[in-house]
Amino acid sequence: MKPKVAFFEFTSCEGCQLTVLDTLQRHPELLEVIEIVQFREAMTERSDDYQIAFIEGSCTRPSDEEKIREIRTQAQIVIAVGACAHLGGINAIRNRMPLDDVREYVYGDKKDWFETYPARPLSAVIKVDAVIPGCPIDRDEFAMAVTHLLQGRMPAIPDYPLCIECKLTENVCMFLRGQTCLGPITRAGCDAICPSCGQGCEGCRGLVPSPNLGSIKEALRERGMTEEQIDARLSLFLTYQTMQMDGVTPA
Repeated sequence: MKPKVAFFEFTSCEGCQLTVLDTLQRHPELLEVIEIVQFREAMTERSDDYQIAFIEGSCTRPSDEEKIREIRTQAQIVIAVGACAHLGGINAIRNRMPLDDVREYVYGDKKDWFETYPARPLSAVIKVDAVIPGCPIDRDEFAMAVTHLLQGRMPAIPDYPLCIECKLTENVCMFLRGQTCLGPITRAGCDAICPSCGQGCEGCRGLVPSPNLGSIKEALRERGMTEEQIDARLSLFLTYQTMQMDGVTPA
């Protein structure tokens, strides 16, 4: 029997699910070996009978937790898809500021109408079996993840820094080009797409194990960045992870 697969979304732009659709168009053979029973971006039919759940988006409301736990109870395997589900994503930037201030800035005098709390990744709410990192995810990595699942193994992501892929691609280091980059502390797996296009890595795939934040901050200072600029650079995708490393956990 084909494994039944469902896709879900929480707070996100749903760009990762669009990447999934693009992947399925490029790899139609995947549709022959799985049965998609729920996918709002692609179909109106839905079923709550599924074995594998791919979830995009971060948890940003107390009411999200109940639905996320329901998915975890039903699914044998839960995969966090993209930076929001994996890291809390850009949504977690709010965690660096008082929540009431954020709500008032966004909603004004209607701030009490909307339920919200500090953003967090799926792993802060439930056990996640595997992740597909990135903003958005990589098409080939998603296809590989599905292939691994069909083979009875969990998708594996690199645990080494992006710099290795830059060297394999024969890129000139962004620092040597007078720019800045978070490649030394960011997980590889995207084929160094941003540095290959002349843009420093922003960290959307998350931190490598045991990242040397002190060294990367010093390297950024040497390139003339202020402490405020460094914090902003590390906050774009890495707020939740870096706050955890500092011993700060959102309430």
